Amino acid sequence: MTKKWTADEIPSQEGRIAIVTGSSSGIGEEAAKVLAGKGAEVVIAVRNNKKGEAAKSRILKAFPTAKLEVMQLDLADLASVRKFADEFKAKYGRLDLLVNNAGVMVPPYSKTKDGFELQFGTNHLGHFTLTSRLFEMLEKTVGSRVVNVSSIAHHRGNLDFDDLNWESRSYAPWSAYGDSKIANLYFTRELARRSSANGSDVKITAAHPGWTATDLQRHSGIADFLNGFLAMPVQKGALPTLRAAVDEDADNASYYGPDGLREMWGFPVQVQPNDRAKDPEIAKRLWNVSEEMTDEKFLS
Repeated sequence: MTKKWTADEIPSQEGRIAIVTGSSSGIGEEAAKVLAGKGAEVVIAVRNNKKGEAAKSRILKAFPTAKLEVMQLDLADLASVRKFADEFKAKYGRLDLLVNNAGVMVPPYSKTKDGFELQFGTNHLGHFTLTSRLFEMLEKTVGSRVVNVSSIAHHRGNLDFDDLNWESRSYAPWSAYGDSKIANLYFTRELARRSSANGSDVKITAAHPGWTATDLQRHSGIADFLNGFLAMPVQKGALPTLRAAVDEDADNASYYGPDGLREMWGFPVQVQPNDRAKDPEIAKRLWNVSEEMTDEKFLS
């Protein structure tokens, strides 16, 4: 019987510095907690500093000697993303792990400060910009890695490049969420391709948590209700992200998710996205469009 991968498999993270976006609750907080418990210095990168400090306090109760810092990061505001990156680079000399975890899920229609549809703007463009601003530091850090957290909802994704901000179509929250999550996978594959072609040793992986009980579902009444009956706890739901962050056998663009029915529950294994998410031409097009939308260019 194949051994089930758990957090016990994670080696010491002493001396490593990690950023986990959206780590004031849910999977992000759990990932930050586990990494800190293994000795990493973890930056809790969050929009709301008060919630970030509360998460820090909870982690310190479990691991009193954990090395943690709360830093403000609003992925729905590219000026905030750039400010965070500048402040991080001014304070730290290395970056071993960037976990692009933060996200919003099926909110009412709204836009980011820069005018992007909120889910696409936060879940994809915000992390695209953050990764762009930190990639040089990642390249200078031996053994560094980027983890992009996607979702089984990527199966709903089908990008409309003529209307990425849902300005001419009738807004469909779940479809927009799927678009942002398949964008995470296109970004993973194209970043891995460009990084490798550039001679970079930065490893790029992705993960999804299956069905995990978090605050992310607060805008979806039925999903929020069913959480209590069907969803995995965050301790298990965070495992695919953690395996993507540390698995030495991971190849570039490896994707991790639960091993159970429809990848909704179970222990983390390498999984495959749908065929649409593997389309290299869409990935390249999205990269180019993302550069234009954010005015960020890297690995070009």
